[in-house]
Amino acid sequence: MSDTETRRPPAPHPAERARTIAARSGPAALLPQSGTRTSPLLHHVHPCGTTVLLLPDSHPLVATLWQTPRAEATAMLEIADQAPVPLREPTRGLLWITGWVQALDGTAARDEVLAVADAKPDHRLLDAGNGATVLRLTPASLVVADAEGTSSLRPEQFASAQPDPFCGSEDHWLRHLEIAHPDVVSQLARHLPDQLKGGNVRPLGLDRYGLRLRVEELDSDHDVRIAFSRPVDTPKELGAELRRLMGCPFLTQRSV
Repeated sequence: MSDTETRRPPAPHPAERARTIAARSGPAALLPQSGTRTSPLLHHVHPCGTTVLLLPDSHPLVATLWQTPRAEATAMLEIADQAPVPLREPTRGLLWITGWVQALDGTAARDEVLAVADAKPDHRLLDAGNGATVLRLTPASLVVADAEGTSSLRPEQFASAQPDPFCGSEDHWLRHLEIAHPDVVSQLARHLPDQLKGGNVRPLGLDRYGLRLRVEELDSDHDVRIAFSRPVDTPKELGAELRRLMGCPFLTQRSV
């Protein structure tokens, strides 16, 4: 096996990947220890990992939490990281936050809603107290899973990391790359391992360490990371690395 097949290029730390998924705020599902899987009306993960959710007042979990004062329930929130371009398998990664969920009212609920509004205004917050109940999920542990691997995290590790600097612009950039610059994708595809050449190559992801491509074959998908020569933080640095990648990128592959 060659070095390019065994040596993995640099990638974001698991805590950074987890913070990025949380910041992107993709589709989420709440899984109470006792109850059924449900999609919250809204979720927001604070930098410390504490998560605010809105559920309809009529939801069974809300009724359960109100039955006993100060009651808490064990629950897990699953957040999906969706690719910005339409793929056969759109989920790039998953973040699971496990902890204790509590229903809030009065000042506690109002303070949480205002904190979320300050960080990320959302019209759905207006439903709090008007048909929706505010819940707070206090994390005990987190798990991030994607093509880079699966890692368990402590809340303090999550809190000490930062989201990727390009997570806010990644969607727009990758859609533009696919629609307006298929020639660039084709040039990058020349550096794929021989066994993957001929598959349908799609832009999958961008972070400060490099680009990711998805190769869709007849019966399987493969994610390939093409590393930058160094981590980048600005659009100017990103442009320089993209021009360099038209040369001889350093890559490895991982099947998904």
